[in-house]
Amino acid sequence: MGVRQKMSIDEILKILPHRYPFLLVDGIIEINNDNIKAFKNVSINEPFFQGHFPNYPIMPGVLIIEGMAQTAGLLLLNKQNIEKNNIIPLFTGIDKARFKKEVRPGDKLIYELKILQKKANIYKLKGTAFVENEICTQAEIMVGIKIS
Repeated sequence: MGVRQKMSIDEILKILPHRYPFLLVDGIIEINNDNIKAFKNVSINEPFFQGHFPNYPIMPGVLIIEGMAQTAGLLLLNKQNIEKNNIIPLFTGIDKARFKKEVRPGDKLIYELKILQKKANIYKLKGTAFVENEICTQAEIMVGIKIS
């Protein structure tokens, strides 16, 4: 499969089981067999900003990683051309996570993920999150494909 440009929120909702307030991907910029580039528009209206932190809102790092995992799920489910009906992407592990820059309301968070290896239904991916071309977060994540 060649490079596919853009995927709307409507298409994302047909693939991922996540819903508000836990859907952390707003759109796909580019996707192919082994790579994906997606984005999240970070708004002050996000429920987590009420407590993290009220006077200086910062997106929790664990939610940035979750956004990477959701983006990986989109890549893997798209790669296999699978309907979401009987498939769920499951976040199974994380290594080498580093947080380098704060993500704040008004930022456009860009997720880039690349498949590093596959064993059975478990994929290892390298993920990087950017805001304005500056690295915010890097991690290697594992995502499993559960067939129900």
